[in-house]
Amino acid sequence: MSAGEATTTRTPTTRTPAAGTRALLPVPAGRTAVRRGLVPGAGTRVPVRRVPPPPAPPREPADPHRRQAVLTVLVLVLLTVFAGRLVYIQGFQGEAIAAKALQDRLSYAELIAARGQITDAHGKPLATSVERYTMHVNQRELAKWKDRRSDPPLAGPAGAAAKIAPILNMDPAELGAVLTGDAQYRVVQRDVLPAQVRAIRDLKIYSIGFDPTPKRVYPNGIVAGNLLGWVNREGQGASGLEALLDERLAGTSGVAVWERGRLGQEIPGGYQDGTSPQAGDSVQLTLLNDLQFYAQEAIDARVAETGASSGVIVVLDPRTGELLALADSGAVDPNQPSAGNLRGSSAISDVFEPGSTAKVVTMAAALELGLTTPTTPYEVPYQYTTANEQTFKDSHEHAGLQLTTTGVLAESSNTGTVMIGQDIPQQVRHDYLAKFGFGAQLGIELPNESKGLLHASDDWDGRTKYAVLFGQGVSVTALQATSVFATIANDGVRVQPHLIKGWTSADGTPAPVAPPVSTQVVSPQTADTVLTMLESAVDEGTGGNAAIPGYRVAGKTGTAQKFNPNGITASFIGVAPADDPRIAVGVFLQDPRSSEWGGTVAAPVFSDVAGFALQELGVAPSGVPAQLFPTTWE
Repeated sequence: MSAGEATTTRTPTTRTPAAGTRALLPVPAGRTAVRRGLVPGAGTRVPVRRVPPPPAPPREPADPHRRQAVLTVLVLVLLTVFAGRLVYIQGFQGEAIAAKALQDRLSYAELIAARGQITDAHGKPLATSVERYTMHVNQRELAKWKDRRSDPPLAGPAGAAAKIAPILNMDPAELGAVLTGDAQYRVVQRDVLPAQVRAIRDLKIYSIGFDPTPKRVYPNGIVAGNLLGWVNREGQGASGLEALLDERLAGTSGVAVWERGRLGQEIPGGYQDGTSPQAGDSVQLTLLNDLQFYAQEAIDARVAETGASSGVIVVLDPRTGELLALADSGAVDPNQPSAGNLRGSSAISDVFEPGSTAKVVTMAAALELGLTTPTTPYEVPYQYTTANEQTFKDSHEHAGLQLTTTGVLAESSNTGTVMIGQDIPQQVRHDYLAKFGFGAQLGIELPNESKGLLHASDDWDGRTKYAVLFGQGVSVTALQATSVFATIANDGVRVQPHLIKGWTSADGTPAPVAPPVSTQVVSPQTADTVLTMLESAVDEGTGGNAAIPGYRVAGKTGTAQKFNPNGITASFIGVAPADDPRIAVGVFLQDPRSSEWGGTVAAPVFSDVAGFALQELGVAPSGVPAQLFPTTWE
């Protein structure tokens, strides 16, 4: 500053910022304010000019040859990978993949073997199988089905039902409801006939299929129904002979394999394979169909007439042990089985006290041991007391009777039987009952055979050891009781009762069964003597109603009380012709109301059925009159 200039003092002023502008903060002492747009150290605004960056140099254009080369390399790599994969698949995994693809297209079906027949002794079918099918549907596929050939066109379940219902004799609406849904397998109809199957297949509705399901039929209805049993829906024996012999009757199933198309249809000329089924064997029984039917009719009628709860008839050939008939009252029809009627045969499963028919065993044992003869005399009282003070009575009160051993048997005297049998040692009594088949299964080819009840002799109390002499204190089946008389009729030889005569394979080759077991129980002389004594029981004793005109008959009545106070088993067992026995027949009625006596309710049925059996077998009438033992003495 020059000396001539006036000194000017500048006073700092405070500037009020205009509205909408930001106030400038004071600058701390010692610091210089530098603001954007101001030159440092100056108070005036000087605009600052932005200098843009220099432009990037222009890019050189891509080389098209190089790009094409890269793409070519990539394509070649991919093609190489694909080709390698293809070579790997075809060269190393081709067969496996093809096999899996084929496997996915294959369908399988069981080929059920033809079940063997059950026939009677003459080859008449008692059980056989007929061709039937079970119809099923794939509901998902059927929903896509269309038949443009129809006028008007048909489609879906309703359309299919319209075509199929007339063939099955069904209502189209009901059938359409069954065909509609989302299931891949649903049964539509069972027991479809072969002709119906062919007609439906001709419609070419490939979502409809058929499984072969042979149906078991029983041409004779209730005849032997309790013995035959039945076959369930799966083709398996469910009861009776059908169940017992199922493995051999059923055979071995096969399998069919075929290649299917998109709609499930078989591809003509496509892959096919499988194994053939092996048919089951057929079995021939010893039963005679007509005799079995006659016996069933007879026992049903007698049960109704007497008001009995049930009844049984057994017919045996004493020479061979063959069961010619085994009839239960109220027999079931295996064509219409139900859970309530699968009871088998009571002739082999139900047990009862034999009563007086068991006196035959006591007489045979006493004769065999030499303790008596057919003509040995006895003074027989109405009431008899043993050495251990056990008192027994006859069924009817009477004065003392002068009876022979034959008379005791003919009149069915309890007291006389105890008098004769008390000299048989206790263990020997047991042994003879066992020899005749008490207390053991006879081995008949039927399920649920009972062995009866025969306690050890050491377990008999003071009364039972005498009661067994006249058929109390032991229990038997109807078959066991009849087998005793068959043994007497066969010269004392007990032949095991049996029901199977033989087998035949599917190719017709016969396969006989092993011969039945035979056991000599008493000597032929003893058996012949007892048989003659039993003729007196029919001709002069309690069995008069069992007589058969023209034939000699030997037999015995039986009446036994049950544990139930009102329970009774009334029976008659006999042999005919007595001079040349061909049949042993047992008739048993449980709880008859009209009469409790076997000679009244059972013996007439014996006469009827045994007479029919002799005619059926062609047995000539008896030619030699009986030489009977005396029944009384003076």
